[in-house]
Amino acid sequence: MDTAYRVSPLRRGDPERLGEYWLTGRLGSGGMGVVYLATDRDDNYVAIKLVHAALSGDPEFRGRFRSEVDRARQVPSFCTAEVLDADLDHNPPYLVVEYVDGPSLAEVVEERGPLRAAALNSLAVGVATALTGIHGAGVIHRDLKPDNVLLAPGSPKVIDFGIARAFEATSQHTRTDQMVGTVAYMAPERFSSEPGTPLTAAADVFAWGCVVAYAGTGMTPFHGDSPPATAARILTQPPHLGGLPEPLRGLVELSLSKNPEDRPTARELLDMLLGDRPPRRTPVFSPPPDFPYEEPAPVPAGRGRSHRLLAALAVLLVLAGVATVALVLNNHGGVGNPLNTGATRGGGTAAGAPESPADSSTGAPAPETPPPTAPADYTEPAAEPAEEPEEESSPVPVEPTGGEPIIQDPLNQPGQWLDSEIREQNANCFTRGVMKAGRVDRGTYQCVGPDERIEDDFGVEVTTALQSAGSCAAIWFHWDPKAGGQVLRVCQDEMSIAADKADDRRVYGRIKLGNRIALRKSTRIHLVVREGEAQVFRGGKFAGSVPLPDSGPDEGQVLLGLSVEAVDTDPPYTVTFANVDIRSF
Repeated sequence: MDTAYRVSPLRRGDPERLGEYWLTGRLGSGGMGVVYLATDRDDNYVAIKLVHAALSGDPEFRGRFRSEVDRARQVPSFCTAEVLDADLDHNPPYLVVEYVDGPSLAEVVEERGPLRAAALNSLAVGVATALTGIHGAGVIHRDLKPDNVLLAPGSPKVIDFGIARAFEATSQHTRTDQMVGTVAYMAPERFSSEPGTPLTAAADVFAWGCVVAYAGTGMTPFHGDSPPATAARILTQPPHLGGLPEPLRGLVELSLSKNPEDRPTARELLDMLLGDRPPRRTPVFSPPPDFPYEEPAPVPAGRGRSHRLLAALAVLLVLAGVATVALVLNNHGGVGNPLNTGATRGGGTAAGAPESPADSSTGAPAPETPPPTAPADYTEPAAEPAEEPEEESSPVPVEPTGGEPIIQDPLNQPGQWLDSEIREQNANCFTRGVMKAGRVDRGTYQCVGPDERIEDDFGVEVTTALQSAGSCAAIWFHWDPKAGGQVLRVCQDEMSIAADKADDRRVYGRIKLGNRIALRKSTRIHLVVREGEAQVFRGGKFAGSVPLPDSGPDEGQVLLGLSVEAVDTDPPYTVTFANVDIRSF
């Protein structure tokens, strides 16, 4: 691992050891503390954030730091560096996280110039994916910028949660004399002079637009000669996005809307990047019930936009020199998990006999662009004559949003889902950019995934692509390794909900697709299990629903994999998955 280019030597007064960790150098420092490179007892690199001694004696700060650690533990590891350890009672307290062995986006653009084409799109998707996971854990980052985006192998990592705040902390400022953030990436509402102005996740979406614009052009979209000049442009001028390609430019422009309510959420942004659903004009952030939320105070008479601008610029003149910590962290636990030849976790099972090796090639699914007037994925009954209505038609279910995140994974490298295979059946599941399940004959294969038991009501949202004719993507739910469970099969012309048990293979119902699923084109599937039925949404549109048996299970594992029901086409049979999001409702 080449770490020398970003590590400086320890200074006089720096500790040599913290707990079981030996410090080897400095990675950075800021107003909150110092970040060190260290090694653990197995000589693995870690990053340690040691709080400044002057802050550790402040009970209020210690409480915030403890809350920060708790929140950081809830953020999925694919989003940022995983929290490995912490000693909150040490004087001063410290936090141990993974060390990300990769350059920052700022370093890459400075040394090599702006990103182009595929690299830029991958960055945009990767950072949006990270924000989706971060916001799903109830955290607002508050200082997203190129220095805090590390280009780790596999997917970008968004780091430096030293200034991240939980959603319940709605104030712009940590205190009346403090502001956290880097001016060029701060949303307009961040400059409000009104005390108690709430900070929402929309500010991170604005910063995403600034980061992507910088990555694609080498300049921030509101570049000015000084922090106050930059702030003035953020508040009053449209962004400069020349050089950004479409359709990415349009999404960046949307994310940079002056009004936070006009910006998409991170989840919506990710879906639009993947081409799975149109923009939604839902509120940017609806805080969970337990989190207090306050509306912005109305502007008193005589205190209009010009007053707020002058006040904001005055604040910036004072705070322009405030440093922020550029925490450099690492993912050392994703790629390289040993291949599973048996189901040591959920999944890794197959049924059927193969005849030739399965395809092991990879490739991200191309986005599926539906026709402008694509029909819905279900056949509605013929309408009754208006003058003789027989009964009131049932309303079409609305796709749920929000919920409590349970499992989130981009599925771009082994992590919560592991590589696995059953060699004697030539059935396997590998993750290299996307997760691909394959086999060569009729039957099923479950990828090895998390063993959490998910209770009703819940939703499973995932992007899938059918890579070959005869292949069906499968989502098992209510699954028990011994008793079996239920399964949604997504095929080209229909979807079905069925039992999948040793003594019960009943098909509960089928959903015919008016607009068939094209091969090798990605589509976003959302399975929602609630109120005794399985509802399926495709690309944000309701596809159909199937009642579940009253005597059936109401909890179990969720697994992903492949189902092959016909063998009149040539093998191999493969499907791919990306960006799974499982939530309780």
